[in-house]
Amino acid sequence: MKFLNIHKQDKKIFKNLINDFKKNINKGDFILGKSVETFEREFASYCGSKYAIGCGNGTDALTIALKALNLPNKSEVIIPAMTYCSTAFAVINANLKPVLADIDFMTPTISLNQIKKKINPRTKVIIPVHLYGSSANINGIKKIINKKKIKVIDDCAQAHGAYDDSIKNKKRIGSTSDISCFSFYPGKNLGAYGDAGIITTNSKIYNKIIRKMRNLGSEKKFIHEYIGLNSRLDTLQASILTKKLNFLDKNNLKRKNIAYFYDKQINSSKIEKLKYSNTCVYHQYVILTKYRKKLINLFKKKKIPFGFHYPYALNQIHALRKFFKNQKYPNAEKIASQGISLPIDPNLRNKDLRKVVKVINSF
Repeated sequence: MKFLNIHKQDKKIFKNLINDFKKNINKGDFILGKSVETFEREFASYCGSKYAIGCGNGTDALTIALKALNLPNKSEVIIPAMTYCSTAFAVINANLKPVLADIDFMTPTISLNQIKKKINPRTKVIIPVHLYGSSANINGIKKIINKKKIKVIDDCAQAHGAYDDSIKNKKRIGSTSDISCFSFYPGKNLGAYGDAGIITTNSKIYNKIIRKMRNLGSEKKFIHEYIGLNSRLDTLQASILTKKLNFLDKNNLKRKNIAYFYDKQINSSKIEKLKYSNTCVYHQYVILTKYRKKLINLFKKKKIPFGFHYPYALNQIHALRKFFKNQKYPNAEKIASQGISLPIDPNLRNKDLRKVVKVINSF
């Protein structure tokens, strides 16, 4: 049993991928080529957004999106206390100030009540994170913002294919915020074979700026309008992602079925289950226990893979402590100290799932 078996997941398309590689190599088409344009168009269509702009990775996607807004230095950006470090690093690297808000109790997404408490005249952006593939309440955030000049840039690195639960009309994550940012790190629901990312938006203005920002501020060679990043999606990764996009919904459905099995079958009194959104695509399935060390030892003994997402809340990360001195975020810190991610490979066998549940319930 593996936590995630990418080789098995993609085995059916290996021949097609190799053929695409050969074509790109023969053409000498490596950076921002035709394959990138094809993937940008298809991913935008999939999300229901007007534009998609490929870039080097998910962290760069967030940094570029923030820089595209051209905000005054140290403008405040509200982010959840439980997320990967990239969300905070992007804010800091864009010369802005990260402000933490706790997540809701026993959910992986940012609390609306905490956002209300953190908003002030210096707040310019809110970055909700669809953690574990569970959609944050975008519509609720927009209602809080109302007519304030605050933008929403959602971190969609774990939510490829999820729908926005907060609106009545069926729209995918990636089409309902001002700007949306995705990572295609290999372990994601839609993963490349290296680093890759994309930014989606419905704004013609942001689309033009972001396209330049990801290419050293340039649209024409040697003409640099912005101090941008060197963060371009290459054609080899784009061709992989285009092929894998066709299987995303099928693999997400498999993830959901695994999550439903865990929901129904795990019944240990020592385990707490998080509440996920209705359309969650389960990039991770995280359980909580006060006896984490004991369960980890049992998993190791029984050869069950596991992970931590994430072992520290942002205020607890060494590099970020100076930004959040003496701040506490109990809900985020609970997941950090008690959370364990269970195997969620779309192709896990039923006997593997039964083994995981049996070990947990006997613990």
